[in-house]
Amino acid sequence: MTNPQKIDIHSHHFPKLSRAEAATLNAQTGPWLRIASDGEHGHIMAGDKPFRPVSRVLWDAQARLEDMDAQGVDIQISCATPIMFGYSAAPAIAADWAQRMNDHALQFASAKPSRLKVLAQVPLQDLELACAEASRAKASGHVGVQIGNHLGDRDMDDHQMVDFLIHCAHNDIPVLAHPWDMMGGERMKKWMLPWLVAMPAETQLGILSLILSGAFERIPETLKLCFAHGGGSFAFLLGRVDNAWKHRDIVREDCPRLPSSYVDRFSVDSAVFEPRALHLLTEVMGAQRVMLGSDYPFPLGEPQIGQLVSEAAFLSDEQRQDILANNARHFFGLD
Repeated sequence: MTNPQKIDIHSHHFPKLSRAEAATLNAQTGPWLRIASDGEHGHIMAGDKPFRPVSRVLWDAQARLEDMDAQGVDIQISCATPIMFGYSAAPAIAADWAQRMNDHALQFASAKPSRLKVLAQVPLQDLELACAEASRAKASGHVGVQIGNHLGDRDMDDHQMVDFLIHCAHNDIPVLAHPWDMMGGERMKKWMLPWLVAMPAETQLGILSLILSGAFERIPETLKLCFAHGGGSFAFLLGRVDNAWKHRDIVREDCPRLPSSYVDRFSVDSAVFEPRALHLLTEVMGAQRVMLGSDYPFPLGEPQIGQLVSEAAFLSDEQRQDILANNARHFFGLD
């Protein structure tokens, strides 16, 4: 049997932004890239403060393609590193920023358009501007959009975020919802706890806010919506949610159906890192609702892209190929 195709739907890029360009978003905290003298390493900066150490594959498309070859990845869909979102800026500034970041993304993909695909970002704080940029990005070559899972204290059931998802459904724009700006504050002191505890919770919160609020009743079933990081805590805790819905009227007051009946309304990626977790995920979601996602090239991503799915003995050959490539091909219209 030949090696199956691999389409990685969850990876990130960060353009070679200068401090001056970052200042057009925010002079104090705008994100930019400081590249080390060796040209191989760098730091994402937030104004004067180091945010994250990174390597050349984050900004250099040729290096990315070489690593994809080494890992046997045929197509990779890349999106902005969430620090680039710009959701706290004034709408007009955020709209200009999003357009320029999306143009940077297309430039990154131009190194090999058949293998490098990109998702757009939008000024989500303004519905009209967000919808306009999502449509412009689709027309210019992006295969979808990435959004954060919340806007400050407004979750995905917020009427503005729901209306944006409705726009994407009507215009066949796939959406990847990514956790960011994690909850917990000072309680998440060290050890990467925001990424290990709060990030899965943020993702589950995004899903449940759509289910329990009744938002999915308003959103057309044609919406292509995927949650990153395996849907966070959702699959493991779904039984708890169903139990609460059955026994507490305050849980079901806005949700007309059992929460587990909504798993056909969205997809998740496979970034769960452990065979038992993937087994549960595919049991809950169905293999047709899981797509290969690595969170490449960050340290908490899958080191060998697709290894977890490729070595999962509980998957049939058909299920394995669906997760590795077929589901993504359909979801993002790559045919």
